Amino acid sequence: MRLASYALHGRPSFGAVAGEGIVDLRPRLHRFQSLSDVFRAQALDQARAASEGVRPDVPLAEVELLPPLAAPEKILCIGINYANRGQDYNVTNNPKYPSMFYRAPSSLVGSGQNLVRPKISEQLDYEGEIAIVIGQDCKHVPKNRALEVIAGLTLCNEGTIRDWTRHGQFNVTQGKNFDASGGVGPWIETDFDLTKPLHLVVRKNGDVTQEDTTASMIFSFADIIAYTTSFMTLKAGDIICTGTPVKKTAKSDPPVWLKPGDTIEVESPEIGVLRNSVVDEA
Repeated sequence: MRLASYALHGRPSFGAVAGEGIVDLRPRLHRFQSLSDVFRAQALDQARAASEGVRPDVPLAEVELLPPLAAPEKILCIGINYANRGQDYNVTNNPKYPSMFYRAPSSLVGSGQNLVRPKISEQLDYEGEIAIVIGQDCKHVPKNRALEVIAGLTLCNEGTIRDWTRHGQFNVTQGKNFDASGGVGPWIETDFDLTKPLHLVVRKNGDVTQEDTTASMIFSFADIIAYTTSFMTLKAGDIICTGTPVKKTAKSDPPVWLKPGDTIEVESPEIGVLRNSVVDEA
């Protein structure tokens, strides 16, 4: 089941993607105002029952996709989590613990919405990632049970303003939280098989620039959940972006940043395609 949040003629709603259409679940699940409410109530079975065998209400092409979860309590991001990624930062050893930071919901737009290059910097970069969606409140989850708390998968373009990740001596938060600098979506896939690696490919203007599988991750989904819940409670609807592969293209000097008109596609065959184009800040 693929669950999406969207707007139709300015009216927000949520539904189940069925082929090239969407089954509108908001009038069918009266007690929920948003997809976030569905996840927090652990009501995915109700969503599935309400959408099965139902003809789509609206073509997918006619809606504006929004970030699937409007206001998750936490959007956690894992840094430098693919093999050889540390070379980008002159780090040669695998770390003992994951690097982590937060993103604000306002820093991410939905699939098809524009990424915004800010007035204050031209150094807008991209990072394609697979993100996991937590399905239940949990703490102290053992690694061998960790995959049980994942309710869905989505995709993220963890857009970054590079020069602003160097403003503070020990953090990257500033460069990771510019408004509308990244994307998330296009929807949440709730049917998945985590016994096999997930494939991730990123294209810039149609050219493949990142490609790998989750088999290359330093810290697996289970590692991340077990570690995170050792010190905090994860809540249903929380999102964890699990890291980005090394870019295939050689580094250029000076670096080439995203510019207006560029399009980034983040794709996983098991999930879908997150697509965003770049515009300048008004």
